[in-house]
Amino acid sequence: MLGVAVDDDYWILPPTRALWLPAGVVHRTGATRDAVLCSLYLEPDRCGLDWADPTPVGVDGLLAHLIAHLAREDLAGDARLRAEAVVLDLLLPLPTTPIDVPYPVDDRLRAVADTLLADPADPRRLDAHARAVGVSRRTLTRLFVHDTGMNFDRWRTHVRLRAALSLLAEGQPVSRVAHTVGYATASAFLAAFRRTVGTSPSRYLSGEAPFGASDLPHGE
Repeated sequence: MLGVAVDDDYWILPPTRALWLPAGVVHRTGATRDAVLCSLYLEPDRCGLDWADPTPVGVDGLLAHLIAHLAREDLAGDARLRAEAVVLDLLLPLPTTPIDVPYPVDDRLRAVADTLLADPADPRRLDAHARAVGVSRRTLTRLFVHDTGMNFDRWRTHVRLRAALSLLAEGQPVSRVAHTVGYATASAFLAAFRRTVGTSPSRYLSGEAPFGASDLPHGE
């Protein structure tokens, strides 16, 4: 499984999904374990897609085979062009949001962020983190919004969900992952995931379509 970051946006990419990146977009890639990164580079004048932003797409069996097919070095030019045209027909966007975890600028806030990134299950509330770095709760609240654009609870949720996806992709059961990243129950974790990402972890990792509007949970 791969991770791709563009600025503060971060996508988790199991084998069932890929990320469309427009030309010129600076990005970082990484993997928690051994992985193989497959990239297709398309000539702009032969690409009919005009997606201006990074966009996740589903990878089904046919698209996966085409990607492997296009990796052949002995592929004739006309055959390559035909295969590329089919690839473009198969690129269907998945309307799920990236799990962005903006990294703060303020040194005091960075200390809190580093603690939570190292241990997403850290149960301490904002007050305790504020005391640990020597500021008031009000100051730390203001710093989180100023530096990350999120409040403390939302930022920590994103940290937990990003960590959870890596564990789920390795095949760990939902109940264990939920406790590992700081949720008391699997149902609480699943509800937080649906609210934030727009689909369930299993659908996200399998590349299935997100829930319809009627399937999404109500409330905050």
